[in-house]
Amino acid sequence: MLQPSDSQKSQFPSNLTLKTAGVSVEQSTIGGSVVIKGEVSGSESLYIEGRIEGTVDFTDHRVTIGRDGIVAANITAGEVVILGKVQGNIQCSDRLEIRSEGSLTGDVVTQRISVEDGSLLKGGVQVRAVEHKNDRSNRQPKAAAAVAGT
Repeated sequence: MLQPSDSQKSQFPSNLTLKTAGVSVEQSTIGGSVVIKGEVSGSESLYIEGRIEGTVDFTDHRVTIGRDGIVAANITAGEVVILGKVQGNIQCSDRLEIRSEGSLTGDVVTQRISVEDGSLLKGGVQVRAVEHKNDRSNRQPKAAAAVAGT
């Protein structure tokens, strides 16, 4: 079996571009020795192996907490994947996934959730249905007509 030489092995840069099926996805990485206290926000995906305390805001993007990642923060993102430890509330516009080695202590608001066997989830879960723009516009006139009739 062929093994790559040391010169061929790549190091993960802090700004990593992943290519999947012809689609380029940008992702920033917070390394294992990094500790951040405060607000972390961005407009690309984030992979956390270090520690964050404060708030994490990556609306419409993926936040992944790696196996060695520790987050003591409220997280707002499109998608959150937990392999490490999170203490704080999570608000996802799409999906939360807690893998078997992951743990979450905090409340969750999301449209979809996946909790694997062996993971820990301690807190409230609110699953919201996907809202369609047509549904909202159809409901408002009915509510207004009901109020006007009383």
